[in-house]
Amino acid sequence: MVDHSIKGKTVLIAGGAKNLGGLIARDLAAAGAKAIAIHYNSEASKPEADKTLADLKALGVEAVAFQADLTTAAANTALFAQTIAAVGKPDIAINTVGKVLKKPISETSEDEFDSMFAVNTKAAYFFIKEAGLHLNDNGKLVTLVTSLLGAYTPFYSTYAGSKAAVEHFTRAASKEYGARGISVNAIGPGPMDTAFFYGQEAPDAVAYHKTAAALSAFSKTGLTDIEDIAPFVRFLVTDGWWMTGQTILVNGGYTTK
Repeated sequence: MVDHSIKGKTVLIAGGAKNLGGLIARDLAAAGAKAIAIHYNSEASKPEADKTLADLKALGVEAVAFQADLTTAAANTALFAQTIAAVGKPDIAINTVGKVLKKPISETSEDEFDSMFAVNTKAAYFFIKEAGLHLNDNGKLVTLVTSLLGAYTPFYSTYAGSKAAVEHFTRAASKEYGARGISVNAIGPGPMDTAFFYGQEAPDAVAYHKTAAALSAFSKTGLTDIEDIAPFVRFLVTDGWWMTGQTILVNGGYTTK
């Protein structure tokens, strides 16, 4: 019988230094993970990565951190190689890396387009590829996308468009990796109460988003809180193993499809 619990498992989290990624790391550590490798993008995030490492070690977990720009295939290959050398082959791989842009199509530059698709699409693709090559059998793979995949809205063409491709990557990988017992899913949070969201939104748009979800009145911020998402990630990498190939929108009724 396959053990789908988190206890004794090794985890790799891209974007695991802060915000939702950091919370997921702490949550899985508290649930009994043996080792957790976290990735962070730039030197600016190192203090938060160090704090997350300290918290993980305080929970009795073997923890390591690696800095990388994951917008190349080589960087993803190196991240998995470093993880395996430091803590062993992962049982669970989670990608929370993302970048948002709110801009009309008519004003979007080629550089902005390329950057969005490099971070949200290319990095996700090669992370999924490396996970398929290096996860232990019966492993779990989760990618964070966006609830805008269920929206009919302007101004997020590069953001939602670049994440939409990941929905298909998820389906394809679930078929390809299923023979080894690996489940592959994507979670699409609603607008989250983090700096990732506020940097793109004017005050009137923030006010709208805080009331747009069916359950907004019951959220402490009106938005999706990172604490709302971590339990769904934990479920998918443990008891939810039978679910695969799915994109799940976790947003309090902000969008649906």
